[in-house]
Amino acid sequence: MKHILAFALTLMLFVSRCLGYGQTGHEIVGGIADKLIANTPAGEKIRGLIDGITLEKAAFMPDEIKAWDKSGPDDPKAFPHYPDHPKIDQQLRDFWRANPPTKDPKSLVPSHHWFHYTDVPVLNVHKYSDGTTGRTQWDIVHMISYCVDVLRGEVPENNPRKITKPVAIILLAHYLGDIHQPLHVGAEYFNQAGHAVDPDKNQPGIEDEGGNTLMLELVRGTPEEMAHRPLKLHGFWDSDAVMANLPPLSPTLSKEERYQKIDQGKRNLIDRFAKEQPQNWRAPANVALKNYGEFWADDILPVAREAHERLQFINVHQTLDQERTVMAGDAREKTWLTA
Repeated sequence: MKHILAFALTLMLFVSRCLGYGQTGHEIVGGIADKLIANTPAGEKIRGLIDGITLEKAAFMPDEIKAWDKSGPDDPKAFPHYPDHPKIDQQLRDFWRANPPTKDPKSLVPSHHWFHYTDVPVLNVHKYSDGTTGRTQWDIVHMISYCVDVLRGEVPENNPRKITKPVAIILLAHYLGDIHQPLHVGAEYFNQAGHAVDPDKNQPGIEDEGGNTLMLELVRGTPEEMAHRPLKLHGFWDSDAVMANLPPLSPTLSKEERYQKIDQGKRNLIDRFAKEQPQNWRAPANVALKNYGEFWADDILPVAREAHERLQFINVHQTLDQERTVMAGDAREKTWLTA
């Protein structure tokens, strides 16, 4: 099991380096992994654990179950539901119940939303372990390690978080995409004057929630892109950064035509990346399996910093977001980027 898990995680690292983020990106990550583990012992083990669900499907399920936040998972008509996989369906509902959404950041019972990100200050590039701000025991770095420990039998399946081995596979398929989305790892922190600061360097500041409270204003793009501005900086990285790798879509396409174009673009990328491996994508041999999450966070932090450095922040001010104090404002492309 140890060798199968290491092999599977290594493959998912490769595909998450290709694309991750929103639904389309997560599905591409999972689809590539499906191809790479086809007809292997790892593939058979994984498919057995998740009842034949493809990793392409599994990779988006941890976001999909956020729909239960509105009324809970007990309504049999509530979307999503997985009637073809009743055991998986039940385990995911148990997982949600054990980690319900909460607006209290000090809650002793974590929200499943917290597991998708960490908010390391990006002003000075450093390692995840070099500070404390934005890191928690329930962030994505720790949860990747937790899922690994469940799969290796070091944490029992009947754990307080209700993460069984099947749920751990589903979560890892998703989290390995999230941790390679720069704004799922790094966040900008601002002082009351709206200036970027590093709270790990004794400079008190409030975060932008990984770009979720910053509205991005682009100064160039396709007519369709410009027509849908502004949008959240985080959302740009979740969706637009992925869609830029697909063929452009005409605004005159019907919903069905748009879906077909996106699906074909996904298939082409899956086939391409299943055959082409980027250079230097493997973690060094001396990185322990349970430390992969921290290694990946360190690897993506410079990109998270660059994502912020390429922008000019305007009208940054303090506000409340779901009873949490955050810094909001506008983020504009620096003029030199258009030169």
